[in-house]
Amino acid sequence: MTPTLVRQHLPHAGATPRVDLCARARDWSEIQERMLVPLYEAVYERLEVGPGTRLLGLGCGSGLALLMAASRGAAVTGVESCPERMALARQRLTPEAWDTRARADARLVDGSPPEATGAQTPAYTLVTSFEPIGCLAGDSEGLGEALGAATPLAERGAPVVLVGWGPPERCATSSVLRVATKLADPLRATGSWRPALRDDLEEVAQRAGLRPDGSGRVACPFGYADVDSAVRGLLSTGLFDAAIAATDQAQVDKEVAEALHPHLRQDGTVWMPNVFRYLIARVP
Repeated sequence: MTPTLVRQHLPHAGATPRVDLCARARDWSEIQERMLVPLYEAVYERLEVGPGTRLLGLGCGSGLALLMAASRGAAVTGVESCPERMALARQRLTPEAWDTRARADARLVDGSPPEATGAQTPAYTLVTSFEPIGCLAGDSEGLGEALGAATPLAERGAPVVLVGWGPPERCATSSVLRVATKLADPLRATGSWRPALRDDLEEVAQRAGLRPDGSGRVACPFGYADVDSAVRGLLSTGLFDAAIAATDQAQVDKEVAEALHPHLRQDGTVWMPNVFRYLIARVP
């Protein structure tokens, strides 16, 4: 995406992939999004997210991380530019779906971070960007744009959480993601997969004028009921969009399924240990 928001997968970068975007969003919500729950929990625990927290979630997807923060009592606002994911987030977080005040206070904005605030909106005490960067060429540029628009809405000293993939040698999924590079146009400047680099998060924070203030690593294994679920879940991240645009859906499905074979267990499930890294930076 050439986003007003950060997206891990930049789904509209370059040629538009020939995919069903509604099915893609459902696969993200039902299969893939939960893989990052240990990361959300670790960050919320470390930052003591609770009733006094006013959280702004960038690229909030279908709303699972916001829901978890709201369940802790936080007042949450999510910004998301993918209409299909936003629709699912609204189903999770609208007052009609929940009776608790925390969830009834949730705000969802289809647009840019400045649209998430107004003259009467208190400054945010926490900004999160949970879509991991570091696996797509150019994804940090989109994150920098989102941070530039969001950090003026937060109070001085507020933590801003950035997330990236861990070292490729500690992420079993890296071997599958290499399929994206093999199939995508090698001359593509943005949108194709690349190995995560050690200082990806620090470089983004520095460009955004943020002050790093700690980091951590969290194990987030990807587990799937079968190969079909694994293929659907992985493709829902958008990391294979450039490959789909360069070839076709059937070719990508086939090669991703083949790459998953080393991670297939005897009971038919797929299991890939991964490590994700988060950086806490502060608004000056």
